[in-house]
Amino acid sequence: MKQLNVLIWMLLLVSVNLFAQQEKGIIGATNWLNNWTEFQPGKEYYREPTQIITGNITKDTKLYKRDTYLLIGSVFVTNESTLYIEPGTVILGDYDTKASLTISKGSKIVAEGTETDPIIFSSNKSVKKAGDWGGLILLGDAPLNKFGNGSVASFHSKLQPENYVNTNYGGNNSESSSGILKYVRIEYSGKRVRGAGYFNGLLLAGIGSETILENIMVTYTAGDAFEIWGGDITLNQAVSYKANSNDFKFNYGTQCRLNNSLAIRSPYISSSEGSRCLKVLSYDKREEVDFSKKSTFVVAKNITIFNDTENLEEDIEKGLVKEGVYVGQDAALDMNKSVISGFNPAVILDDRISINQGNLEKIKFTDMYFNNCNGNIFTAYNNNNDDLENWYGNAAFFNVYSKSSNKETFIDIENQRRPDYRLRINKIIAINKPEVDED
Repeated sequence: MKQLNVLIWMLLLVSVNLFAQQEKGIIGATNWLNNWTEFQPGKEYYREPTQIITGNITKDTKLYKRDTYLLIGSVFVTNESTLYIEPGTVILGDYDTKASLTISKGSKIVAEGTETDPIIFSSNKSVKKAGDWGGLILLGDAPLNKFGNGSVASFHSKLQPENYVNTNYGGNNSESSSGILKYVRIEYSGKRVRGAGYFNGLLLAGIGSETILENIMVTYTAGDAFEIWGGDITLNQAVSYKANSNDFKFNYGTQCRLNNSLAIRSPYISSSEGSRCLKVLSYDKREEVDFSKKSTFVVAKNITIFNDTENLEEDIEKGLVKEGVYVGQDAALDMNKSVISGFNPAVILDDRISINQGNLEKIKFTDMYFNNCNGNIFTAYNNNNDDLENWYGNAAFFNVYSKSSNKETFIDIENQRRPDYRLRINKIIAINKPEVDED
């Protein structure tokens, strides 16, 4: 009996230890990426369109799996109506007309796919590439920190005068709902718009906390994968795969909880302007912001951001690899139990952020796993990061540092169809203090 008790305690100790090692980065008893994600969308065949969607949707409408839909031009859901989309439905964005779908303020989308039958937005081109069509835009009436409200009119060329009102977002209802996005894939979006840059895969502007946003994958977008302006949202199990620009960008007073989510970057397709997995800003210009309103605050928990390169040093020398996380002035980030692997460096803070206790308490990195990065946390344009290393390297923050290879770090990144980016158990060597280069 005594031996049995010892064995039970040993098994419990091992199981707790395994869980502790696996709790950083994306988590799950099984690989939650299975079934609904697609890491090779160019090999997918979608049926020819059987229905066309164009103009404004002004009454409750349902899209069915039995049809394939072609989205033409700037389509708006208006008049407080709801667009329902059946699981398994495919909507193709038209290349020639820079197709996009905008859910206007007061209206809703209920796109609730399933793990085995996700809803798909993709390109109508036979040979698809990033930027083939616009993207998906949700506009709500939750607060932002700008003076007045905002508009996305600049994204829409040849906008009809009656639709300008349908491009507005922002208000005072932080608990509003713009509907449901669940088990949804958005592929090859990010069409370029003259004078306005690029569409994003998914733009959430002024979205309230009652909106459900879960299991959303944005793949090969020419703009930002997920862009959030203002609002108060929770985003669960979101995936950004090889976006040209940023994976998750927050701005204009966003209050966001980002949970159990993944961003995979490729150094060979990133924008030359510099692209990050997480870009946390409170504004672009100080003069457009009302500082009596909430600044951007992002809580990012169990996030894995990973730079997919076979030769990190060589790609860094070529200038292809940037930082994984960027935090702007007057923005706050609480990032914990997350993995940052393969960046140059892991984190950059805006050079206008004074390095003092008050500011650093607004930018938290705890229970982190920094792996194979060319430096950890720096202020922009400053190679001396001793103060930051001493602060975030304190044992009280429980951050660990490693130089493991990608294969050693993650369970199975070579499976092209069903990769597993959870941490590999028993392959992590925890170092309590960051390594400091002798030169």
